[in-house]
This record gives sequence, structure tokens and C-alpha cells, in this order.
Amino acid sequence: MDSMMMDMMSKDMSMAGMSAMDMQLMQACMDACSACEQACTVCSTQMMDCSPACMNCADMCNTMMRTMLRMQGTTPAVMMSMLDACMAMCQMCMDECMAHADMSEVCKMCAQSCKACMDACMALKDAMMKMA
Repeated sequence: MDSMMMDMMSKDMSMAGMSAMDMQLMQACMDACSACEQACTVCSTQMMDCSPACMNCADMCNTMMRTMLRMQGTTPAVMMSMLDACMAMCQMCMDECMAHADMSEVCKMCAQSCKACMDACMALKDAMMKMA
């Protein structure tokens, strides 16, 4: 997302009881969710045992990203729960894909994307907790 769009969004990105979100952390989290969604989608086509986990993780990452794009109507508690759910789904997918990482570069890439997404979600959640 370009900086002008992020600047405009930052003015509207406050939740009840919290100041405006850290837009750089939010952008990093959205980018990580997007990358994870794409990697999981590709991995789900490999017909490995991890396919269902990859499809579910792709859906969760997409939902997390869409939620961050329209913060209005979201409370800090709901957002943190969504971040927790996204991290849990990424953990499950990463664990499944790591079982095949030595046989499939796609699974290895997917597991790495899941880890990056978990890290970005945790950074955003930590920042939110400090603002609360």
C-alpha cells in the first residue's frame, strides 16, 4: 500500500480506548498475511498431507488482512483475538508443512511464510498491548 493511502488510513485507524495504530507494524502484518496466503494457496495444490491446513491458513490470513483494512467496528479485544487465531492457524500450517519441507521446496517456503506471518502478528499484538 502506498504511503499516501497509509497516511489517510492512519487518521481513521483508531479503536475505542486506543490511539491510532502503528501503521508500519500494521502494513508489515498485512504484507506478511498476504505473502502467507499466497504461499499457502500454492502449497495447497501440492497434494501433500498439509493441503487442508494450507487452505485454512490462507483463508485465515486473508480474513486477518481484510479486518485490518477496515478497523472501524473492531475493538482491541476482537483484534487481539483475531491475531491469536491467525498465529494459531499459521503455527498449525507451519508444523504440517515442516513435515514435508525436506521433500518439497514449496512446503518449506510455505512454512517460512507462516513463521513470518506469526512474527508480524505478534509484533502488532505486542504494540497494541502497549497502547492499551
